[in-house]
Amino acid sequence: MALLLSVLTALVVFSAGPGGALGCDLPQDHVLLSRENLVLLSQMSTISPFFCLKDRKDFRFPRATVDGSQVQKAQAIAVLHEMLQQVFNLLSTENSSVTWNTTLVDQLHSGLHRQLEDLDTCLVEEMGEEGSALAMQRPTLALKRYFHGIRLYLEEKKYSDCAWEVVRAEIMRSFSSITALQERLRKKDGDVGSP
Repeated sequence: MALLLSVLTALVVFSAGPGGALGCDLPQDHVLLSRENLVLLSQMSTISPFFCLKDRKDFRFPRATVDGSQVQKAQAIAVLHEMLQQVFNLLSTENSSVTWNTTLVDQLHSGLHRQLEDLDTCLVEEMGEEGSALAMQRPTLALKRYFHGIRLYLEEKKYSDCAWEVVRAEIMRSFSSITALQERLRKKDGDVGSP
């Protein structure tokens, strides 16, 4: 549980800060919304992960999309947007509501939608400053393949409760990599203003 709370906190930090850590002007309630979404995601756990050990799988999160030291702001925003979009889509499947409390799923879905709208604005701003959509394709394509693998896993496991718990835990882990990317970007932003 401590690891789960650490990851939740890390994702909140990712979108924290004045105007958001990514450098675009996110609404003031974006940070609060991130916290609410993280709490909802943690509350969705209905099965002990120990019960589902036999169902674990390495989904091969594409760490290179977020671990590269040369990742630009626009790429970071595109990666975060793609991750949130894919989670949003995953939670939109009719099978997702079977395992979890539908009220929690609906609230998380709504929160993710609002965050995606905020990030849409940032993505347009950053892409205008740093490059084209072509530069964003590689990292987002890797994430699409990653989430496609998750969908195939769920189908293979017939959308079992344990499969959904494994996926929920995987999503939480993937967000920790995004936090590391955000920290590097924050340092880069700090370096720009130093003598």
